Amino acid sequence: MQLSERLSLVAGFVTEGYRLADIGTDHGYIPIELVKKGTVPSAIAMDINSGPLDRAYENVQINGLSGKIETRLSDGLCNLNPGEADSVVIAGMGGALTVKILEEGKNVLNSVKEIILSPHTEIFLVRKYLIDNMYEIVREEMVCDMGKFYTVMRAVHTKDKSIKGEYEKDKNSYIYGKLLLEEKSPVFLEYLSYESRKQADILKNMENATGKNKKKEEIKEKIDYIENILHPEG
Repeated sequence: MQLSERLSLVAGFVTEGYRLADIGTDHGYIPIELVKKGTVPSAIAMDINSGPLDRAYENVQINGLSGKIETRLSDGLCNLNPGEADSVVIAGMGGALTVKILEEGKNVLNSVKEIILSPHTEIFLVRKYLIDNMYEIVREEMVCDMGKFYTVMRAVHTKDKSIKGEYEKDKNSYIYGKLLLEEKSPVFLEYLSYESRKQADILKNMENATGKNKKKEEIKEKIDYIENILHPEG
């Protein structure tokens, strides 16, 4: 079984020795990979749909890991008990759904040591939720897999109230990721170039539109912000 670049990055964020709960596990690839490698001692593979969970169960059996990986039907975190996992992975969902799962699973997450998140859309909603709820994003990376860009982040509980102030200084930190903006990896810069071109195309298509001046200004500001990062010397 070969993980995609995206799933490999997600798996690489899980701390060695932590018990894992994979929410929305689909085929169970991440728990299987991490248990087989000995990165985690055990895992609970969870999904809201019985079809994917059945496939995950079959994959667990094929790999001889039934004693270390449990498959469990669950809507988000609702069937995970406090203290059952040290690391929770939520990957491959939209930002709004990710936030919903986090909010509804607050009681369980209080006992979790880390959350590994990889939302596919509306990532700013996830970052904003984490910062507003006393989490610190301690690691964030981006990968380009099959022509699409994906972000993975690791968040831990914090008591440091100053973190929110750092994000509020530049609210684009919620949109693009404070750590990504600081580190400026080649993949992230490639993503920004793509995003700048995409926004420029949108703006061009709006040239003859009426009554959308505010939207045009927002797009121009976004392009200027990105270009200042890509070309700081002007």
